[in-house]
Amino acid sequence: MDFDAVILAGGKSSRLGGVPKAQLMYDGATLLERALAAAYGAGRIVVVGPDPGTLPDGTMTAREDPPFAGPAAGIEAGLFALEKHARQGLSAKETSAPWVLVMACDMPLAGAAVPVLIRELAGHEETEGAMAVSADGRRQPLLGIYRFSALQREVLAAAEQGGLANAAVFRLLARLDLLAVPVPAGSTDDVDTWDDAAALGVDGDLP
Repeated sequence: MDFDAVILAGGKSSRLGGVPKAQLMYDGATLLERALAAAYGAGRIVVVGPDPGTLPDGTMTAREDPPFAGPAAGIEAGLFALEKHARQGLSAKETSAPWVLVMACDMPLAGAAVPVLIRELAGHEETEGAMAVSADGRRQPLLGIYRFSALQREVLAAAEQGGLANAAVFRLLARLDLLAVPVPAGSTDDVDTWDDAAALGVDGDLP
C-alpha cells in the first residue's frame, strides 16, 4: 500500500507536568522513535511538533497553528506539509500518496496495529480509511489510515467553519466512511498520565 505518515508529537503533556511525551523512553527507544518505526513503509513522514534535532534524514517537520492547538490542528498541519512537499517535487515519486497513516506518538505498541490496518484496507479500498479499535471496543482516531483526499476535503470544510484549533478529532473524521478495525491488545494504549506510563513500562527519565 502506498501511504505517507503524519506523527503527532506536539501536545502540552499537561498531565505529565509538561514533560514531552515524545522523549519518554520505552524499551531503549524514545516514544517518537518507536512511532517512526511503526510507520515503516511510509513514503514520506511528517512529525508535527517541536523538532528534537534527531530525526532521520528525510523526515519532515511541521507545527500546528497555533502551537498546542490540538491533534485535529496537527493533522491539518501534517497534511499541508505533505501537500506542499508534493507540489515542490521534481519527480513522479514525489506525488502525494493516496493514503496517510495518522498516529499519535504516545502509543509505544502501535507498531503491532499498523500492519493490521494495512491488511484490512487492502480488501476494502473503496472506503475512506480504517480506524483502530481497542480490545475493549474503544475507537482510537489517532491510530488510523485515511484516504488523503478525504481528509483534505474535511480539513477544507472545517476551515470554512472556524478551523480546527482545539477541535475534536472525531468531529474532523465524522463524515468519513471508515472501517472499524480490531487491533492487537495493548497497541492503542497511550501515555496521558504517569500512571499510564508506569503501567506500560515507559521510563520518565529523558535521554
